[in-house]
Amino acid sequence: MAKAKRTRDEEWRCVLEGEISGHFCWKPWVRRVSRAIPSEPRCKLCHTPFGAPGSVLRFVGFGPSRLNRRICSGCISALQKKPGGAEVTISLLFADVRGSTSLAESMGAEAFSQLMARFYGTAATVVDERDGIVDKFVGDEVVALFIPGFAGPEHAALAIAAGRELLAATGHGRGSDPWIPVGGAVHTGVAYVGSVGEGDAQDFTALGDSVNTAARLGSSARQGELLVSRAAALAAGLGTEDLEARKLEVRGKAESIDVWIVPA
Repeated sequence: MAKAKRTRDEEWRCVLEGEISGHFCWKPWVRRVSRAIPSEPRCKLCHTPFGAPGSVLRFVGFGPSRLNRRICSGCISALQKKPGGAEVTISLLFADVRGSTSLAESMGAEAFSQLMARFYGTAATVVDERDGIVDKFVGDEVVALFIPGFAGPEHAALAIAAGRELLAATGHGRGSDPWIPVGGAVHTGVAYVGSVGEGDAQDFTALGDSVNTAARLGSSARQGELLVSRAAALAAGLGTEDLEARKLEVRGKAESIDVWIVPA
């Protein structure tokens, strides 16, 4: 008997959980050819190569998208033609600059913009290397998604590793002097992930209580701290015996949240 055709939500779930790759945008034989080209990095959905010699594909519309540099323009276009998504378990990294208002005031607008550009670039590189996707840069904050279909089943461990590396890359290692004050948090939970919105106001993002919780935890972290929620620690198999524990009262949550402080 012929297999029943997947609904759009089922297609989204399969892509986000890694059961199928690039299903929305490329025929299977095209994806096989694309994966055979020895070139890195690649689109997280369809594996289109972005580096030479495969970078020539950007001239036919398959270069890194301006919306998300880890997904090609072809996939973004295909995703926007199929709005929707699915609820999947992901890990989220929120990290932001502490005291950015006073920092901007003391530095001046131009110098502060250059500092933030360096922070954005550093964060994007760290997230890319750990197979995450930068969801957005909002003011002084970076939001990154670690989705099973892109990062694999170890998405929680990769999110924690990315958070630690971001602290180290901004100078928060032991005995070092940070060039920008940063704190962050990692949380794992179910979120609605997909292409959300209508018309030109459409974006590939994640929504839900887990996203809000991760944001609240991120804002609770002090400079040089990476807070890891109990859910993220369990998903990552993180050993917490030697880590400092903290119980946070989070705005909008009825119960406090247990976190551990992970060093850079």
